[in-house]
Amino acid sequence: MELLITDGIVGAVRGPEAPMTPLAIRARTIANFLPLMCVRADAKIVHNFDRNYTGIRFETKGAGPVVLEMPTDANPFRLVQEFIDPRKDGTTAVELRRIPQIYEPHGIALIAAEFLRTRGFLK
Repeated sequence: MELLITDGIVGAVRGPEAPMTPLAIRARTIANFLPLMCVRADAKIVHNFDRNYTGIRFETKGAGPVVLEMPTDANPFRLVQEFIDPRKDGTTAVELRRIPQIYEPHGIALIAAEFLRTRGFLK
């Protein structure tokens, strides 16, 4: 399933309504290589126009969602933990890891999955 977030409204998109941008295609390609433990974590592709990113969102146990953000330009992939409630200092997300673009889609999927598994995000 894919989610589209615009103006604070979250909606599901399917089929021809789904964005066909290069970032969306890249996210779908990586999502196809995710291991079963990520599929069980309810991994979804998210197109967040409010925060200007496309990524794969993992619903983790108790720690809030973690998003693998697709890179723009020469930037690396980023694993970002989003907080349900802002912290005391006002932050709503924290970057957990950067993954360089030198890897193929299946490598990125496995690196992200192993990082989340070994840190206790996926159970």
